[in-house]
Amino acid sequence: MTTAEERKVIQQQFKEQMNEDELLNCMRCGFCLPACPTYVESGYKESHSPRGRIALMKAVVDGIIEPDEDVERSLNLCLGCRACEPVCPSGVNYGHLLEDARDIINQNKKHSFSVKTARNIAFNGLFPHQGRMQNLTGLLGFYQRSGLQSLARKSGVLNLLPPNLATMEKVLPTVPTRKEMKNRPQHLLAEGPVKKRVAFFSGCLMDTMFLDTNNATLKLLQLAGCEIVIPKEQACCGALHGHSGEKAKAKELAKRNIEAFESLEVDFIITNAGGCGGFLIDYDHLLKDDLSWKERAQAFKGKLKDISSILVELRFFEQQLELPYQVVTYQDSCHLRNVMRTFGEPRTLLKGIKGIEFREMKNADRCCGSAGIYNIVESDMSMQILDHKMENVEAVQAETIVTANPGCLLQMKLGIEREGVAHRMRAVHIVDLLIEAYEYTKQKSTVSL
Repeated sequence: MTTAEERKVIQQQFKEQMNEDELLNCMRCGFCLPACPTYVESGYKESHSPRGRIALMKAVVDGIIEPDEDVERSLNLCLGCRACEPVCPSGVNYGHLLEDARDIINQNKKHSFSVKTARNIAFNGLFPHQGRMQNLTGLLGFYQRSGLQSLARKSGVLNLLPPNLATMEKVLPTVPTRKEMKNRPQHLLAEGPVKKRVAFFSGCLMDTMFLDTNNATLKLLQLAGCEIVIPKEQACCGALHGHSGEKAKAKELAKRNIEAFESLEVDFIITNAGGCGGFLIDYDHLLKDDLSWKERAQAFKGKLKDISSILVELRFFEQQLELPYQVVTYQDSCHLRNVMRTFGEPRTLLKGIKGIEFREMKNADRCCGSAGIYNIVESDMSMQILDHKMENVEAVQAETIVTANPGCLLQMKLGIEREGVAHRMRAVHIVDLLIEAYEYTKQKSTVSL
């Protein structure tokens, strides 16, 4: 809860720092309303829509209302999916307004000791340091391989956790060993003629907990004819920081990444996580107040490309890959679709795999409710969104749900567990499915010989 003095400071900073031209750019037309998950799921509550939240921000700037708990609650309940942006006829950059507002509130609000400590550990002590991420993942690996996981499940101790966290424990991937995480290449040659020279953004969670997916990504790039450079100096993209009111730290990480990649002579910088890509491509906005860094960020932005985009550009879907028959549907990563504007390419790749039947589910472009740590801090709304998402999955009778972001992947696995359909349904990252198809096709070809 903010004090009167804190609200006064927040209100002044809203007036000084919020982009009033952007706030005024909203015409209140309402095109954003049906695209907003929290507006729909809240029973069409105006304050939980993009239009309503912009109106609240503008009212704070104008001094009409105070930045009280109701305003903060409305902003916190937003997923930050940015589905409102592609449908906005005025081109309002809602995501930028949301991040600026959250940052002002967070930097001027006195958190409880426990919250302050948790935020400091996560945002300053863990994510910016890849070695610590590896150590933490290593502990999770010990838990999985030592028998502790089996013991915890059998003893019922996991029942002491909130239901969603207990279920989340079931869907965590089998993590790599410390040795595997530390033994990372920095340069890989293409398999066959070199078509492109690319750099790979490996990420923090992706290069630890989801290491197998990163390895699959690198293999696909090699098969597509890419020489790959993987700079060791790169860092976490800063998305969790930027979305959670820690913009100063996000800027530090952005500068580290720009420096790590800008001297490389590459055609593209490849990402395989929609959430990371959507934040990386906004570095020029994040660093807009520093002209020299903004220009460097724009150059960085110009080379960013999702793995699905480069694979389609290099015609990888013509590889004649095959899988056993299965019904496949695709859940869009919000930031990959709404920020990087990449949505046709993953579908092109999936439809290029022989043997699968691709079925587009209703509202595939609507957020699954993961949104970084949203499914933990706003569990009720997240699960409400997920339950409706699973209804759409069931409607197309999907056996395989494909995603393009680790958070989405875990959320869809969570949905499968909640529905009790793990025996007949799975969720996979698109690169893992493509590698599965490659291996299956290769094996089938070998057997036929």
